[in-house]
This record gives sequence, structure tokens and C-alpha cells, in this order.
Amino acid sequence: MKRFGRSLKYVYLGLMLLFLYLPILYLILFSFNDFPVVRRSRMYTNIGKWNGFTLANYGDIFTGDAGSALLLTLEIALITGIVATIIGTAAAIGINSMKKRSRSAILSVSQLPMVNPDLVTGITFMMLFVFVNSMLANVNMKIGDFAKLLIAHISFSIPYVIFSVLPRLKQSSDMLYEAALDLGCSPLEALWKAVIPDIMPGISSGFIMAITMSLDDFVVSYFVSDLRSNLSIYIYTRAAHGTKGVNPALATIIFIPLVAMLLIVNLRRLAKEREYEIQNRKVNMKKK
Repeated sequence: MKRFGRSLKYVYLGLMLLFLYLPILYLILFSFNDFPVVRRSRMYTNIGKWNGFTLANYGDIFTGDAGSALLLTLEIALITGIVATIIGTAAAIGINSMKKRSRSAILSVSQLPMVNPDLVTGITFMMLFVFVNSMLANVNMKIGDFAKLLIAHISFSIPYVIFSVLPRLKQSSDMLYEAALDLGCSPLEALWKAVIPDIMPGISSGFIMAITMSLDDFVVSYFVSDLRSNLSIYIYTRAAHGTKGVNPALATIIFIPLVAMLLIVNLRRLAKEREYEIQNRKVNMKKK
């Protein structure tokens, strides 16, 4: 009976993983499908029919509007990840050093962008940029579409970085920072050489989360910017109003780097945990 229950658990886990990852595997598989060509342009309309293996779909994503949308999306995601990680890490360190009541109040405010519907966030940013541009029009200036996208993506990504770094800060000891000060480091040097390396797994997770949120966003980008070459907006336009369909290689080319970064971060975390275990064993052996 116990063996049957254990087997049932594995079956349930397998079905759950299949339900989650089968659409992704299907998308990756059909990104190599040889779609028909009509008037020198591929028609991505009948995705369920396999016509043969080809790499031409991956060559098409770097040309025309698709290539511009992909490069713009990657550029915004990378800048968003870097800036949001720097600001979010600094904010997390500051929040962690606050008293309990102040920390709870700041954390509650920081959670608002995470629980707000994307529609509300998008409309809020749209109204804000309209107001700011109306004020800047008096001096013949305005916030460009690229800058509006970047500001919006950084703003809603920062809370995710904060909540990725804070648990690591709680695990870290304050004695590490104090020991660095006692050894002659300045406060900034102690932060850079002692605290930052210790919380690097949380920072890496926050960086990946910020990039993921930027790549995944559609609603905020749609409301914030008049720039219609963002990848999510490009895919929406092609799917809703286009007649040629959407190249499945576009989504696959975004998915692969994210998986690679997750693997790198997890392997690094496992290597560091193994290093800690080896050090603890050495310390225990010396005590004996």
C-alpha cells in the first residue's frame, strides 16, 4: 500500500510537470517547423501541422520588424535588470537595517506594485507621462518612448529585486559587516567586500526576476509607449490583426537565455553550498 501511494505521488508529480512544460516543449518543437512560404514571406498560420525540419524561422527573427522588436526588448530588459538590481539591492539593505515598525511600513508600500493589476499600473504610468510631457512642453522637451518604457519597467521591477534580496540579508549575520569594519574597512568597503558577496545569490535571483518581468510585460508597455516595436506588442499586433501569424521562434529565443541564466545561478548556488559543507566538515574535524 505504501509503495502504491509513493507511485501515485510520482505519477501526480509527472502529470503536473507535463501540464506545465508540455506547451513550452510544443512551442520549441514547432519553432523548427518548415512553414509554407507565400510571396517570399512565411505564413505562420497552421502551427499544428508539421511540414518538416528547418532553421529558417530563427533566421527570420533577426530581419525586419521582428528583429527590431527583439533587439529593443532585449536592450530594455538588460538595462532594466541592471538598474533595478542596483536600486533594489540598495533599498533592501536600507530596509533590513530599519527598526521593525518602519520596516513593516516600507515593505507594505513596496508590495503595492506587485499586487496592483497590470492594467492599473499601465494606466497610472500613462497618465503620469502625459502630465510630465505637458509640463515639459513649455520648454520644448518631452520624455521619449524609449525612456518611458525604461522608466516603467525599472519601476515595477524594483520590488521583485527587494523581495529577492531581503531573505538573503536576513540569513546573513550583522557580525560580518562589523568584522569588516574592525579589520580596517570603510563602511562602503565593508559593504562591497563583505555584505555584497554574501548576498550575491539573492542579488542574482533579483536580476533574473527583473529581466523576466521586463520580457514578460505587455500591458504596461502597451499603455506607456507609443513605440509599437516592442516584442510583446509586436506579437500581439501580429496575432490579433496580422494575417501571417507569429513566428514561434520569437518566444523560443527569449526562453532559452532565461533557462540558461537560471541554470547558471542554481549551479553556482549549489557549488557555494557544497563549499560551505566542506568548510564545516573541516571545522568539525579540527574540533575533534
